[in-house]
Amino acid sequence: MPPPDPDIATLLQRPALEALPAPLRRALADASAAPGAGEGMPDPVGVLADTLDTLTTLGADGDVILAAILHGLPAVQPAVARLAPGLADLLEGQVAAAQVWALHAEQARGVNTEGLRRLLLAIVRDLRVVPILLARQLARMRAAGALPEEERQALARLTRDIHAPLANRLGIWQLKWELEDLAFRYLQPQTYKQIATQLDEKRVGRERYIGGVIEALRAALGENGIRADVSGRPKHIYSIWRKMQRKQVAFDELYDLRAVRIAVDDVAACYAALGIVHALWVPIPSEFDDYIARPKANDYRSLHTAVVGPEGRTLEVQIRTHEMHAQAELGVAAHWKYKEGKGGGDAFDRKIAWMRRLLDGAAEGAAGDGALAGDLDAELVEDRVYALTPKGEVVDLPQGGTVLDFAYHVHTMVGHRTRGAKVNGRIVSLNHVLRSGDRVEILTSKEPEPRRDWLLQANGFLASGRSRDKVRAWFHKLDRARNLQAGRELLEKELKRLGLHHADLTGAAKKFHADSVDELYIQVALGDVGPHQVGRALHEEQRAAVEPDPASLPLRRPPRKVAAPGKSKFTVQGVGNLLVQLARCCQPVPGEPIAGYLTRVRGVTVHRADCAAFARLAAASPQRVLPVEWGQAGGGYEVDVQVTALDRKWLLKDITTLIAQEEANVLDINSQGNRANGRVHLRLRLKVADFGQLSTLLGKLDALPGVEDARRSG
Repeated sequence: MPPPDPDIATLLQRPALEALPAPLRRALADASAAPGAGEGMPDPVGVLADTLDTLTTLGADGDVILAAILHGLPAVQPAVARLAPGLADLLEGQVAAAQVWALHAEQARGVNTEGLRRLLLAIVRDLRVVPILLARQLARMRAAGALPEEERQALARLTRDIHAPLANRLGIWQLKWELEDLAFRYLQPQTYKQIATQLDEKRVGRERYIGGVIEALRAALGENGIRADVSGRPKHIYSIWRKMQRKQVAFDELYDLRAVRIAVDDVAACYAALGIVHALWVPIPSEFDDYIARPKANDYRSLHTAVVGPEGRTLEVQIRTHEMHAQAELGVAAHWKYKEGKGGGDAFDRKIAWMRRLLDGAAEGAAGDGALAGDLDAELVEDRVYALTPKGEVVDLPQGGTVLDFAYHVHTMVGHRTRGAKVNGRIVSLNHVLRSGDRVEILTSKEPEPRRDWLLQANGFLASGRSRDKVRAWFHKLDRARNLQAGRELLEKELKRLGLHHADLTGAAKKFHADSVDELYIQVALGDVGPHQVGRALHEEQRAAVEPDPASLPLRRPPRKVAAPGKSKFTVQGVGNLLVQLARCCQPVPGEPIAGYLTRVRGVTVHRADCAAFARLAAASPQRVLPVEWGQAGGGYEVDVQVTALDRKWLLKDITTLIAQEEANVLDINSQGNRANGRVHLRLRLKVADFGQLSTLLGKLDALPGVEDARRSG
């Protein structure tokens, strides 16, 4: 008969609370003594007490202990949480985990459990929440015998699918084995009872046999000067059943029903002890595993061997250092590969320190943080997003994944037919970036009709290369005439925005290995070449065209480069200390081909190479033309942009917000509305870093709702 549940006052006397500062302990005691303090508890007090005991065994710090208590005593939270502001993420993480438990209950048995585990780790901001969840689930499973059968089965399935694999990922064997055994006990009671009975029937003989093996090993190790602890290894029913299934053998044929463990001081002693074991008894070669040289994914390290022991019976022997044993029992969570969004700081250091204590244990002289043989399932906490279908299935996306990426990951044809999306019940744009835990509903049309602008990276529709490949494949299937026309329209639109619509595309076509300009259009249509790439190639071509021929320069005065004074924006060839300034007629920006004109009173004026005003000046006075090139940027460059759009509410706010997001500056805005057609014309003076930023910004302005045209003016 289980012991009666303690009351809250008894709970607060447990050793786990000694980790809390005295003011917090007093506040907790006072709040818990108030009427109604036990209302809303998700578990009996006994389960909460058991949870705290497990966390103490794992070496949890005061914040973790307090977070576990406050989650178990929700009525006490307001009075205590304000004294410990750092608890927010720990409490929110436990609430978020409950959402994953609900998703598990919604799904069919065993469906997508790995996706749910990944989702859990993605939405929990502070990974110290995970051991709290494991400790609480273990306490619930220990008390599950008193639950109705349906609740017990559901709890056991959740444990099998989520908690036991998570404990395995962290390498917390202490919790893993018991979680597995308890889940197995309730999900397959007959098989569990059969194996337990067989173990119990042979327990006396097995214990006598193991005792003799331990004495023989201790004597042999001592004779060779090896200090070692030798003990019998406990057997876990679920692992026995798994091995019987995997090897298709009967209970009596398992090698590791009789097993011992040797713990030594260092790695060299591990291999020395292995030699002694093999000298005592004949090894079974097929049963040897070296997890020291090749650790498991969760950094488990040990030597495993099987021998024909005394009386001709098979015997399993595990050999490891004391440090390896501590890691195997308490976990390797200290090596979890964290991804902190913005910096680390004290909070990050506290996480690492606590997770390292989880590895090292509370024992004196615990070893320091050694080299990790491999990342611990790093993909679980890498830059991934785990979003949900309306049915609760998890879709794994790269960081920055959009609702359109989501659609293509569900199915290619779903992506092709996408026309809209809802996230958490709210209509969003197709380039809406998802966060872990978002529930996404894709709105589709009857016929597939992907858009070519989905392929333009500046528009932000697709973050996944896999999704872009699917869109490209669709357009590859279209006839040549449609691709040619679409590519021409896309490219002409981009070049018009950049003021390059009169440029000759022949050289750019060769650069992209296109046999003709038409082939270049097709490459643009299929997304193999971006319009922005063509624009940059044209700029480079024009820049090369205005560079001087070295053979034409005077021999008496070899060209020298002198940095212009002030902001050092340009380098002027062949001249000394002259004033250099941008021409207001064309306002060149870094990355564009430029040329200089030596004025009579204002020094050198820098124009775009294709500037009409510069062409007239150069024709009239070619001797005043000077080669110039961009130097180091000094704070940005001014450029005029004009936008034509349907007048609507918040248009100006959306435009200025986008410009700010792209880290450009607005220097001046002028607007002119036309009531007859409902359009507005905006002229903006912006400061941008370079040509690349200008091109991206124009593309995103053009994609805003209601914007019909966004281009550079002048």
